[in-house]
Amino acid sequence: MDIKKYRVKPNKKVDLEIFSTKKDDSYSKKEVKEEILPENLEKMFEYQEKLYAENKRGILVVLQAMDAAGKDSLVKKVFTALNPAGCKVTSFKQPSTEELDHDYLWRITKATPSYGEVGIFNRSHYEDVLVTRVHNLVNKKNDDDFWNKRFEDINAFEKYLDNNGIKVVKFFLHVSKDEQKERLLDRINLDEKHWKFAASDILERENWDDYHKAYEDMLEHTSTDYAPWYVVPADNKWFTRFVVSEVMLDLFEQLDPQTPKLSKEEESQLDKWKKVLLEQDEKDEKED
Repeated sequence: MDIKKYRVKPNKKVDLEIFSTKKDDSYSKKEVKEEILPENLEKMFEYQEKLYAENKRGILVVLQAMDAAGKDSLVKKVFTALNPAGCKVTSFKQPSTEELDHDYLWRITKATPSYGEVGIFNRSHYEDVLVTRVHNLVNKKNDDDFWNKRFEDINAFEKYLDNNGIKVVKFFLHVSKDEQKERLLDRINLDEKHWKFAASDILERENWDDYHKAYEDMLEHTSTDYAPWYVVPADNKWFTRFVVSEVMLDLFEQLDPQTPKLSKEEESQLDKWKKVLLEQDEKDEKED
């Protein structure tokens, strides 16, 4: 797969109408679900094991999307393939009183992954240039200078992470308004999906165009070489998962984590400790 076509070039004007929300017809659903995706997930698991053992670098995955675009199911179907010992998912809700008493990146910084970890942000610091902007929560909706400064803050924050060994990769799940409507209807019509229903999701559809403008501005100003955005088609969930797995696999291959090797001194002691271990067993058997 050519993942570059989904990657947003830095400082380039973004028009979401140009990015497809549909699957690529050159791939079959059967082939992806039964062959390619399972193979990708297995490789991701193997790389993550090495990343965890190496304990020198980490990965931060950022997921942003309109409601019902498939963020939760993406986490479930792709990232739960990783070893949970080295994987952390953070879903950002309404800020608490304590969080509101700090700058908007404070709670984000606390949640960044440790070395050896893959951290997933299900929504993220980008909410503060999206919903905050659309709903004018800081009375700066039309103040370009204010938002540009926020973009600068975010870029500096992500550059800091990159400089310190945390690679950042960001996915915008691009769902069409028609497909979103069908998924929201499922949440109303199907008993087993009632728990997902929120009236606010329907009301937010009235702000669809404003959200898209905010997303376009965000993508234009914060897709960088060190923390790129990928606009992933989200009308077909199986294809969304496929694209994300391809991007993640490419990142793992670039990082190429290595399992730590023993020092020559430690290696020279292996026979000694093997002997100690075996002698312990012999001693236990005699005592029995």
